[in-house]
Amino acid sequence: MNNAQILAKSFVDLGVKRVFGFSGATILPAFHAIDACGIDIFVGANEQSCAFAAQGYSRASDRVGVAVVTSGPAITNTLTAVADANADSIPMLVFAGQVAQTKVGTDVFQTINVESIFADAAKKVIMVSELMDVEEVVKDAYYLAKSGKPGPVVIDFPMDVQLMDGQYRAINSERFRLKYEEEHHLGDNQCKQFFDLLQNAKRPLLYIGGGLNSREGSEKIRAFNRRYRVPSIWSLMGKGVLNERSDWSLGMLGMFGVPAANLAIQDTDLFVAFGVRWDDRVYQKVGESGLEAEIAYFDINPEKVQEVRFSRSPQFSFVGKAEMALDDLVRYAETHDIQLDIGEWQKHCKELKQRYRLDFNRNTNDIQQAEVMEILSGCMTEDTKITTGVGNHQMFAAQHLVTLAPKSFLTSGGYGSMGFGLPSAIGAQIADPDATVIAIDGDGSLLMNLGELFTIGKYQLPVKVLLLNNHGDCMVRNIQDILYDGKHVGTKKITSFSFANVAANLGFSFNRRVSDRCELKQSLQDFISADGPAFLEIVTDVDEVLYPRIPAGKGYSSMILGPYMENS
Repeated sequence: MNNAQILAKSFVDLGVKRVFGFSGATILPAFHAIDACGIDIFVGANEQSCAFAAQGYSRASDRVGVAVVTSGPAITNTLTAVADANADSIPMLVFAGQVAQTKVGTDVFQTINVESIFADAAKKVIMVSELMDVEEVVKDAYYLAKSGKPGPVVIDFPMDVQLMDGQYRAINSERFRLKYEEEHHLGDNQCKQFFDLLQNAKRPLLYIGGGLNSREGSEKIRAFNRRYRVPSIWSLMGKGVLNERSDWSLGMLGMFGVPAANLAIQDTDLFVAFGVRWDDRVYQKVGESGLEAEIAYFDINPEKVQEVRFSRSPQFSFVGKAEMALDDLVRYAETHDIQLDIGEWQKHCKELKQRYRLDFNRNTNDIQQAEVMEILSGCMTEDTKITTGVGNHQMFAAQHLVTLAPKSFLTSGGYGSMGFGLPSAIGAQIADPDATVIAIDGDGSLLMNLGELFTIGKYQLPVKVLLLNNHGDCMVRNIQDILYDGKHVGTKKITSFSFANVAANLGFSFNRRVSDRCELKQSLQDFISADGPAFLEIVTDVDEVLYPRIPAGKGYSSMILGPYMENS
């Protein structure tokens, strides 16, 4: 058995049933071995899309997405998707073909130093040599990607090594899982310390991040809050963890956060953060001027916890899985009388949520992206999964859509990669064939990976693509309006082009372009109920501005609600 075949057999042992890839000479041994093992290979339009699809597969499930590409420009094409996964702590494996070992480091055709390029973008980069045990490399990489702070692992696999004979020993994968399994639990003294803080607080606030964005994490935090009903906010990566319809779920925090969240943080006296990285898009942090609350912080990344200990001086901190800590806290509470005196705070936060409802210009003939989201939100169920590109449409979706389940809102957060939405929707649909997957995109972001419309049509995946076409990169245009006196350089797009016509030619059985507001609601309903690939292009108001927002460099007290909320 050669090493390419051992790679494929290791995939089978790990439960990998499908990979995303694009072929090429130096990866052909692996491609053919993977196919011979009955593993499905989904071929995208380019390698970046394949890696984003693998990411979408990971984000939508509890499994590890796998991308397999060839050498040189193929592996460098995946760099953005790898960096994106690293920024959002998404487990992923990327296998790349490489020239023969004796040619590595020379200027032969289609070779590049993968390790040096990906060193800062991946969790780990591995160059497979003839001295390595391929089965161990693959199985170890799989669990490494999932362990601790999850992230992408890149494996550079020279073609001559793929073809060498190796030894397959059917090593039990459990050995590798146990190697990385870390169970850090809260002791009774730590639980008491935390609950003392919580009981002494009059205005506690939970801040939920991507570290709890799993089925288990969501169940744990929901169980905790069914008991204590602590008002809660979330980061972009934490969207979907909580039931957003709950009175205690206030919304997303940050630059484009909702008013209830951005106002509540100004009044809290105990800020409890689970699985967040204190991102700069959240701007003003607890512990800075004007936000002098006590802090409790739970996160699996020891470096981040240490950073927060140094910069924020939290009263309580814990390194480990947030869901394990929640399990310990709930178990402790079952045998101890924990009572909170936060009735006035609960009432206040509930009033914030009711008073500051998102609104938009309802007295115009131009379609507003906010209105699209309002209608779409009413059509969503627990089986709906949303992906987005990056831009105004992304933030409108994060603000307005009411998600009901974890792993149901897939978006590029820390890296902000335009072109993420369409290929990640492919991965999400393949991960969960019964889900209603809706890829929400802007015209600028969609163009980044437009070729994936062909992939969706080729495989007849029932992905629903919702394009909000405002004929330009309007998030950047909004910045130009403020900082460059409204001079729009490089942000205007052509207005006559029909994306819906392109989709029709690529196998989308439902395709429609809407510019009349009167047709909006019915078109969205038809779009949602359509079978097979569906494409709905909605021409939206080019002058619509995203509100609420916090100006760059300002704090939460400088939040601008916009004209329609202020007048509502």
